[in-house]
Amino acid sequence: MTRVRRGYIARRRRTRIRLFASTFMGAHSRLTRTATQQKMRALVSSHRDRGKQKRDFRRLWITRINAAVREKGVFHSYSRLIHNLYKKQLLLNRKILAQIAISNKNCLYMISNKIIK
Repeated sequence: MTRVRRGYIARRRRTRIRLFASTFMGAHSRLTRTATQQKMRALVSSHRDRGKQKRDFRRLWITRINAAVREKGVFHSYSRLIHNLYKKQLLLNRKILAQIAISNKNCLYMISNKIIK
């Protein structure tokens, strides 16, 4: 009986998995089954941590703004500053406010004075 050569589709799928897992350590990069499992695990982790990263950066920005506001003594807290920003309809997001608080504290002081008046 003659030898049957199989198609390339399964080999292509395994190659793709191996390329994805090439930086993993040990059997996770060499064996197809464990590489597939690690690939699924890596994709789940990356999806989960994208949301976590957004939350972490928001917490960082809030902390920086709060520290700058309390240092200057304009407002007593971050929450009052944000409340007054919304009341005066000055739409500055937390990322921009945090950058202003770090780079140019006088600008943050001027913004807060504009809110008070």
